[in-house]
Amino acid sequence: MRIPDEKLAEVFDRGFTVVEGFLDKETLAAAQDALWEIYPRPEAYFADPDAYPKFARSQFAGLRFFPYPSWALNRVPVYPDLIDAAERFLQTSEIDCYKIELWAKYSGAVDYDQSHHRDYENHTIVVPRADQTMPQMTCFILLSDVTEVDGPTKAVPLEKSRHIPIGVTRTEMGDFFEDEVAVTGPAGSMLIYKTDVFHRGSNFKAPGRSRFVMPVDFKPRGWRWQGKLAWPDRALKPGWKEAMVRMTPRQRDLFGWPPAGDPYWNAQTLSDVALRYPGIDLSAYGAQAERGATPSPGSARSGASP
Repeated sequence: MRIPDEKLAEVFDRGFTVVEGFLDKETLAAAQDALWEIYPRPEAYFADPDAYPKFARSQFAGLRFFPYPSWALNRVPVYPDLIDAAERFLQTSEIDCYKIELWAKYSGAVDYDQSHHRDYENHTIVVPRADQTMPQMTCFILLSDVTEVDGPTKAVPLEKSRHIPIGVTRTEMGDFFEDEVAVTGPAGSMLIYKTDVFHRGSNFKAPGRSRFVMPVDFKPRGWRWQGKLAWPDRALKPGWKEAMVRMTPRQRDLFGWPPAGDPYWNAQTLSDVALRYPGIDLSAYGAQAERGATPSPGSARSGASP
């Protein structure tokens, strides 16, 4: 669904918003089925938790980074309505998708309770601006139903925390517990929040429960002090090539793929990229090569001396 403007405005006013019914039913169902290529089904896990000791190692043991074995999961972070929301939130079409994760949690595996914290410490090497310019858009897409007993994320409205300098990144355990709001909703819902918002992970309140979410983050292009994952470092992982082949040029652009019309494209790069990604449609990038683009400044020059 297309996210209403008032929901995006709420992120700036309150610090976060929850959009129910964001993913369409078909996309959601396919993504849920694909989870079991990566994680044990809840019934399998709870039948024998000792068979899956890795989930007991830390709160973050269930994290898996993009790409994934199935296109059903890889297409979720490039969902057209998500791109549209990021463009409107960041007020530019020149955006980067700078982080994609999956996160599975199983009740009883480990203590998931956290104190409130701000996420920006590993999203930027400086701090967010208090005037809310140059923001980043961070999201949690719920791939399972999340109720009060399912270890929901708990966020603190900005009106309760504006008095705390942004340079303070963590609170003591228990601070803001009376002010926090549990982020709950049916599978397919999405939390959008800013990196300077205090929030925390919480513990499950019932046995036999599980939670699956996909965090996806966006930033305006060119702000080099922001980011998290380096996509070339993920390009050898299973699922990457299929994802790039199946994405549209707009979707690839989110990962830093050279856009149509960029001087990067010529007969050689078109030919070799096609070899690297069998089956990819590069027709959108071919017109520039046919015109004979001039190399961009800083590109390698044949015979150039150091």
